Amino acid sequence: METGAKTGISTRDNSRYRGYTDLQVSFEGSSTDIPVKVPDISTRGMFINTARYFPQGAVLKISFRLVRTNVMISTRAEVRYCLEGVGIGVEFIDISEADQDAIEKELKRD
Repeated sequence: METGAKTGISTRDNSRYRGYTDLQVSFEGSSTDIPVKVPDISTRGMFINTARYFPQGAVLKISFRLVRTNVMISTRAEVRYCLEGVGIGVEFIDISEADQDAIEKELKRD
């Protein structure tokens, strides 16, 4: 969880969780998978560790399986920021209500 530099108060809107597998990411319109490491997730998006650069606004296809419930999530996501050589922060777009509910249930099982 991120905290404000001076206040020590959380600056994240949603809690994060690292419990999922089978993460696959590809540029929309491309069939090439992008090598990634397991990121953290919220109901609105995720941070994905990858050395590859993506411009802000790039649209990616993302799929992953939630560990506890075994639910497969497939969605599109827009790159909101890129830390070159570290990873990307993405926001889910076109995610179904059922998939959002599944992520929320997974997060609440801590």
